[in-house]
Amino acid sequence: MRKVPWWGVVSSAAAPVLMIGGWTVAAALQPGSFDQVTGTISALAGYGATDRWVMTLGLAGVGVCHVSTGLALRPAAAPGRLLLMAGGAATLLVAASPLPAGGGGSVRHTIAAAVGFITLSFWPVLSAKREPSVPWPLRLRTGAGATVVLFALLVWFGAELRGGGQVGLAERVLAGAESLWPLVVVLACYRAPRAPSA
Repeated sequence: MRKVPWWGVVSSAAAPVLMIGGWTVAAALQPGSFDQVTGTISALAGYGATDRWVMTLGLAGVGVCHVSTGLALRPAAAPGRLLLMAGGAATLLVAASPLPAGGGGSVRHTIAAAVGFITLSFWPVLSAKREPSVPWPLRLRTGAGATVVLFALLVWFGAELRGGGQVGLAERVLAGAESLWPLVVVLACYRAPRAPSA
C-alpha cells in the first residue's frame, strides 16, 4: 500500500481551514450583520460583497487543495481521485465566476457549483477498493456510507434552494463536510502501515 506524501496531508488539512475560515471571516467583514443561515457562501464572494476577495481566495484555495489531494491520494482508486480533482477544478471555476451584484444569478457559477457539489459527493464511493488491507475510509462500505451522507446533504441544500429559509446553513454543512472528508481519508492512509515490498 503506497502512502500519501506529506504535501497531501497539508493540502487536505488546508481545505477545511480555507473553506470554513473563509466564510467565517468574510461574513464578519460584511457591514451590519450577515445571516449565515440564510446567506450563501457565493454571496460572500459575489460582486457587491465587502472584501469579496476573502471568500474568493478561500474558494480558489479549496479548489487547488482538492486537486493536490487527489494527486497525492495514491492508495485510493483512480475514479475517486479523478472525481476529487474534478470537484477541485469546479471549485476553482466557482471562484472565477462571481455572482452579480444585487442578488442575480450566473449560469456559469451555477453549473460549476453543481458539478463541484455532485463530484465531491460521489468521490468517496468511487475511491473505494476491495482489498482487505486498505485503510477503513477506502473500504466500499465506508465510501458508500460517506457518499450517502454527502448526497443527503446535497438533497437538503437543493431543497433549500427552492425557497427554504436555511439555504446558507445547508450549503455550509454540505461544503464543510465535503472539505473535511478528504482529510479523514488522507489521515487514515498516512497513518496506515506500509505493506512490505515483495
